Amino acid sequence: MGKDAQEQLSLNKDNKDGEVVEYSLLPPVPKSPINSRPNSMKANTVIPAHLVAEAISTLHGLDLRWSGPITPSEMQYVQQYVLAKYPEYCNGLVEEGDKIDLYALCMNDDSSSNEKGKSPRRESSSPSFGSSNSELGKIQLEPSRLLDILTKKTSYQGNFISIPEIQVRNRALQQCGLSEEEYLVVFALTLKEAMMMIGECYPFFRGNYYMTILGEEYDCIREFVTFKDSKVIAAPETWLDLRIKGSQLSQYFRRKSKHSPKGLFAYPAYVEETRYSMHWISEAHRNSWHVLLDASCLDAGKERLALALHRPDFVLCTVDNTHAQPSKITCLLVRKQSFEAAASSAN
Repeated sequence: MGKDAQEQLSLNKDNKDGEVVEYSLLPPVPKSPINSRPNSMKANTVIPAHLVAEAISTLHGLDLRWSGPITPSEMQYVQQYVLAKYPEYCNGLVEEGDKIDLYALCMNDDSSSNEKGKSPRRESSSPSFGSSNSELGKIQLEPSRLLDILTKKTSYQGNFISIPEIQVRNRALQQCGLSEEEYLVVFALTLKEAMMMIGECYPFFRGNYYMTILGEEYDCIREFVTFKDSKVIAAPETWLDLRIKGSQLSQYFRRKSKHSPKGLFAYPAYVEETRYSMHWISEAHRNSWHVLLDASCLDAGKERLALALHRPDFVLCTVDNTHAQPSKITCLLVRKQSFEAAASSAN
């Protein structure tokens, strides 16, 4: 392995000669993980294939290959990545490079689904900003295609995903300023398909509401609301103007209801060149509404949203597809804290 490759993949800022490496991929880690491992921690002898795929997908500064064996430098990076993020595998080894093919990692993740036990995952340590969603708690989604997808993603088998999927998921989360600890990402062929999945799974019923400022021409959630005997409140775009004192939107948020949550509120982050405030997400949460934010008009790759403070329950966005057709992928982000994602508990 060449010296340049070693420096490029090193996790330490300084090498043995005192020279400063240009950048660091991960925080410094002990050079001898075996000796520093706690006695109570059981060693894992082989790093699972899905963790190898996850590590490879985070490489920066190296061209991602779609076939061929893992190189020695990539193997070293995988071991350092897993040690830093999953210390339970601190004594783990990557299989020999000629035994792991990147194409196989992308296309044949199901081959690892027979492994027993779950891979270690960190619990979310993000701070809670206020109590905007504290009264809502988790609600059960109705039996639907989306619920089936979420159930699979939260299962052990859901950990086995391809490198392209990991990359698109990460871009969608980064574009919205959200984390994978708090959100699941579902892919759809079109915006309409993603909205249909929401309409099908959300528990609308007689007594709750769907308040929407989305265009009627593509807001197909309304059809599901009517079918489920719930009520549609079609609000004008002018209600999003924060300059209007005592706005109608705030009044509707505060209206009394014997149900909690009161329903789903949907609005666009952008309309033409107008960008609307994320304040409405927090106000809706404070008044026991779930929120769907349509950020599909966001210029993918150029603009970003800072949603970590507000945390909508659903987010629609599009991500550039750099590998194949179609050129853009529609992503539906679902907040884990808002919904039960286990189909087994559905009524």
